[in-house]
Amino acid sequence: MPNIFLNLYKTIKKNKKKNPKKSYTSFLFRKGVIFCLKKLKEEFFELFNALKNKNKKNIIHESADLIYHLLVLLEMKKINISKVLDELKRRRKISGIQEKKNRNKNVRSK
Repeated sequence: MPNIFLNLYKTIKKNKKKNPKKSYTSFLFRKGVIFCLKKLKEEFFELFNALKNKNKKNIIHESADLIYHLLVLLEMKKINISKVLDELKRRRKISGIQEKKNRNKNVRSK
């Protein structure tokens, strides 16, 4: 399943330098991080509303939009999706409750 994320990430990397009039990804890169953060926030609220309204078709559509915009931002920040997937794999080895406790300890100790 993660292959779709890797493939989409590779497509984003490839398309970021294309003509922004022909590539939405390139358009986003030209607009910059702040614009893309606003898009991510907008997509989150659209997904939030779809979930609240229990519209499965919209939930699927808005989930895809949110993931795409997140991957664009990760590429803008030069964070490879494989690092995120590695983190998710690491977390599978411990419970979510324990991971959260560990994270809170690390924040307090800094």
